[in-house]
Formats: sequence, structure tokens, C-alpha cells
Amino acid sequence: MKSKIPVLIGGIFLAYLTFVGVILMVYEPSPDDMDWEDRQAFNRGKISELQIGEPLSEIQLHMGHPDFSEAKVSGDKQLRVLFYQTQRKVADGQLTRDECTPLLFVNDQLIAWGEDTYQQYLQPTPTSTTN
Repeated sequence: MKSKIPVLIGGIFLAYLTFVGVILMVYEPSPDDMDWEDRQAFNRGKISELQIGEPLSEIQLHMGHPDFSEAKVSGDKQLRVLFYQTQRKVADGQLTRDECTPLLFVNDQLIAWGEDTYQQYLQPTPTSTTN
């Protein structure tokens, strides 16, 4: 009489491999759960895939919570800047805005990203004058 133990062990092993395969195909780690090095690489990769006009909600869904954010109203436009860590300069445990890439939104639509865009955002809005 043949032993059924090898068949049982083989079946359990195949079930385990199937389970691991499904998890690897479906699971996407949350950016909020990553260590800083992995998060920087993740953020750089996601930023490289951005398209002008993407909605704020879609970007936050894929990128997670920003490290910093700012907002203001200028005329009839709502301006928002989200900062995502992309280039740690000093491993001192303190994250600063200059270690992040800013993403600029107008009325919840992505219009630009990068440091030059952020510097333009910081400039006061010119006021019109009449003569």
C-alpha cells in the first residue's frame, strides 16, 4: 500500500505556491508603509508617469498622502501644492520641502510639477491697474 503523505505534502506545497503567486500579483504596498528609501524610489517612479490634467483624487489614490501640502485661492482659482519626498539630502530624520518634488494643481487638476513651477507659484499674483 502506497503512502499518501507525499501526495498530501505536494498538495499543500502547491496550494502555498498558488497563494504566494496570487498575493504577489495582486498586492501593491501602500506608500505610507514604505521606508524612506523605498518611498523615494516609488514617488520618483509615479511622478515620471504623471500626465497634465490628472485629477487630484487620482494622484493621491496612487501616490498616497503627501509629505507636505499648501493651498491658496488666487482670483477664481484654487491652487494646491502637494510635496512628495524624492531626494533626501541629509539622513537626519527630518524631512524638508527641498527634499520633495512639488505637484501643482489648479481647481484639483494637475497643471505642473517641479521646483521651477513651485517658485512661480510662490510669486505674488500681479494685480491689474487701470490708467
